Amino acid sequence: MPQYAWLDPGPFELPGGPIAALLIHGFTGSPPEMRPLGDYLSVSGITVSAPLLPGHGTTVEDLIQTRWEDWYGEVELAFRALKRSHDRVFAAGLSLGSLLALHLAAREEVAGVAALSPALTVRDWRTALVRWGRHLVKTVPKDPDPAHSDLTDKEAFKRFWSYDEYPVAGAYQLQRLQKVVRAELQSIRAPALVAYSTRDMAIHPQSGPTLYRELGSEDKDELVLHNSGHGIVLDVESPVVFERVRSWIASHSEVRAGS
Repeated sequence: MPQYAWLDPGPFELPGGPIAALLIHGFTGSPPEMRPLGDYLSVSGITVSAPLLPGHGTTVEDLIQTRWEDWYGEVELAFRALKRSHDRVFAAGLSLGSLLALHLAAREEVAGVAALSPALTVRDWRTALVRWGRHLVKTVPKDPDPAHSDLTDKEAFKRFWSYDEYPVAGAYQLQRLQKVVRAELQSIRAPALVAYSTRDMAIHPQSGPTLYRELGSEDKDELVLHNSGHGIVLDVESPVVFERVRSWIASHSEVRAGS
């Protein structure tokens, strides 16, 4: 059963202007976790598209059957749809979504890429076992107690629609994507924003700093938070994240428009 099933896990689109943002949700999650950021950007005149990644928003059994290439295929389709009718398209992703946004930036002409809580390296030691364990164990349950979450705002859990289990096969696909993206970092030249929290218990403490350091982009910014968990787009410092993303998009849109 998904957590907080009263949320609609479907994709969403929000009107704006000639500048667009592609928002990509995280592993086992769904577009609602990106909706507050989307609303903020849309009110600021930025068009928003937030696709639902294959295997997500339905049942965990569906996610077991998908590959990272399926996730990226959906992201690429959404990007190209935006590109057909907008001057510039930025990509922003949370966790797994950040990896997909980076992979997109390595292959397509994005106006900029924002990696939020980037899952370049995860903290859980069990990920070292998923390559073999996926043949033995289908799912691993999540801790259902919000008190054990790294979120500062314990009510933020209610704004996530996600599975209450981790599919081990899906974790292996995430691992495969991590390897691909690591090999691409130096080739990424698009303007980049890397945002993460030092309280994040889902990703390795060096995941954000390593990504920022190894990105090939000459134009890159870093936002380091200290009072949020992994879900920085819904935790107590989310207003800081929203405004930083908005102002980053706006400033780079002005530079590109004048070049």
